[in-house]
Amino acid sequence: MTDNTALFQLGMDLEVPGTTREEDFATGNVVPFHRDEPAQAGEAEELPADHFIVKNGVACAGTHLIIDLVDADGLADVDLIDAAMRECVEAAGATLLHIHLHPFAPEGVSGVSGVAVLAESHISIHTWPERRYAALDVFMCGDAAPEKCVEVLRRRFNAGEVRVNELLRGSDL
Repeated sequence: MTDNTALFQLGMDLEVPGTTREEDFATGNVVPFHRDEPAQAGEAEELPADHFIVKNGVACAGTHLIIDLVDADGLADVDLIDAAMRECVEAAGATLLHIHLHPFAPEGVSGVSGVAVLAESHISIHTWPERRYAALDVFMCGDAAPEKCVEVLRRRFNAGEVRVNELLRGSDL
């Protein structure tokens, strides 16, 4: 493998164009952080909305929930995990860009790791079915409501206990 290929796979080769396509800009899936033309004298430079929110009186980038599912079922079932993540996205009012789930061998018995990439950030999951335990990160900015994922996860995985810690990311800026 050439150095350029290895760097590209790590997202570090600046000479190779990114994977964002022109049609993504046209559909609003990607917001460019530059203007096509320089600002005219006296004209304010327009920047895209940063999607910071105010939660409980605190300005922040978004809400990050650290969720532990204890005594949970179905944690080796990739189809169930995919459906649960999609339901979380819908319940939270978020925008799904991509889901990638990786089952470990033997599939259907061992754990699963994965991520749902959202326009508003992400949902990640790592499961230990032999311990009936799953660790999730649910981070969303803007108008999305990540707290609505908690009940979806409890119900989908029949969790005996759900532990939630909330962080307001970027609140010190």
